[in-house]
Amino acid sequence: MNGVNEIKIRVAQDSDSIRWDEFLIRHDDSNFYQKFAWKKVIEENFRHKCFFLIAEQNEEVKGVFPLVFISSMLFGKMMCSMPFVNFGSIASESSEISDQLIAYARKLTEDNDADYLEIRSLTSVSDQLPTSLHKISMSLDLDPDPDTLWNNFKSKHRTNIRRVYKENIHVKQGRHELLDDFYELMAESWKFLGTPIYRKKLFRDILDNFPEDTRIFIAYQGDTPIATAFNGHFKQTIEGMWAGSLPSFKRLQPNYVLYWEMMKDGCETGFRHFHLGRSTTGSGAEDFKKKWNAYPRQLYWQYILNNLEEIPQLNVKNPKYEMAIKVWRKLPLSLTKVLGPLISPSIP
Repeated sequence: MNGVNEIKIRVAQDSDSIRWDEFLIRHDDSNFYQKFAWKKVIEENFRHKCFFLIAEQNEEVKGVFPLVFISSMLFGKMMCSMPFVNFGSIASESSEISDQLIAYARKLTEDNDADYLEIRSLTSVSDQLPTSLHKISMSLDLDPDPDTLWNNFKSKHRTNIRRVYKENIHVKQGRHELLDDFYELMAESWKFLGTPIYRKKLFRDILDNFPEDTRIFIAYQGDTPIATAFNGHFKQTIEGMWAGSLPSFKRLQPNYVLYWEMMKDGCETGFRHFHLGRSTTGSGAEDFKKKWNAYPRQLYWQYILNNLEEIPQLNVKNPKYEMAIKVWRKLPLSLTKVLGPLISPSIP
């Protein structure tokens, strides 16, 4: 029998956005990628349908679960929380509410004939679901005094940072005024990696929709932009979302100065944690981040399989995609900037 204290789950509407974000502020384990504004950003830039699930009890928000439905000619149909960013997942007041949100998401996956649901999470949402552990988030604890961080680095690491400063490297931070330089750096960096770039409009819309919570950093040698990062802010945590650098300036190692300037700024502006972006276990990116005394936090990719019998392998280490990556790297930059925005919405 239904009672007044029953948990009710539904797809949130735009009118729920304030209550949704207020719940995230109250909830200890929420994250930047669960914020409601991502719905507008994804729907307008990628044309994917979003199902942002909200759990309520007596009209009070008790849990949220942002989902995106992707129908891709390349990779089939999937539900994901959250694609295109580092993770997403559920924020709820209890495991029972999480289970109900997952059950609702399972039904949506079946109703939309999606091949599977992929939950990208900082914590395991269920020990009953198939799980991949190939991704980690390298995290760093900040300090109100940046000198405390500096003094804890190994001597060799401090020497490397000083060496890069001597190459006439300096860092600017800002927002829209740095967008053009940021995008050009990302387009060339991602071409080198074999990754299709998004439209510039995506990054502009993120800046517009998160006016207090986003920041661009760019390292310059003189007047030449050579490395960049795009960060999000949520409560006391900095989220490293995207980063790139010019392959032709790799020998200068500008990321030593870029990352130090971001960390120093984070300390001075009151942040306590810095997620240095998502990394593949055992990668060079993981090794670089360890130099800053960052520690790995396991990420959990968990699945509800609908039309598949085993976990999908949508990653760059899959031999199936190696040839496509090699071809992409050889294309002219001008062509990848045209083709990338056409392909990237299909790559979650």
